[in-house]
Amino acid sequence: MPAPPTTEAERQLSVGQLASRSGVAVTALHFYETKGLIQSSRNAGNQRRYPRAMLRRVAVIKMAQRLGIPLATIAKALSSLPLGHTPNAADWQRLSAGWRDDLSQRIEELTLLRDQLDGCIGCGCMSLKECPLRNNHDHLALAGPGPHPSEPLTTLL
Repeated sequence: MPAPPTTEAERQLSVGQLASRSGVAVTALHFYETKGLIQSSRNAGNQRRYPRAMLRRVAVIKMAQRLGIPLATIAKALSSLPLGHTPNAADWQRLSAGWRDDLSQRIEELTLLRDQLDGCIGCGCMSLKECPLRNNHDHLALAGPGPHPSEPLTTLL
């Protein structure tokens, strides 16, 4: 069994090690870094080195992404944590509490869409005057005849 790392340099991870241990592609880690989600330093050979705390940050990022949280929102939440701090259960409770209402709203919207989906079977045009998915309550009629710029579904529900 190898001896545990003793120096700060030995405790840091290369991008390949972070990718392997987190299950996230190297390219994704580079992307996360450009977005400010994770941080690295450079060694004498100009190679990225990540503190072990980044393993937990990457886990938080992946879980939040699985919930459908946008990266900008994740970055804002993670910015409230000190650099080098390993996120813990209390941090996750605080971060996820902020996302709970958004997730509940999206679940309600998706449930409504799912429940209205059967009404469109066989229609095919999605342009009926009262299409509950595309033109709920005929909101687009106010813009006049012909095609109109798409609106987010949330504004039509």
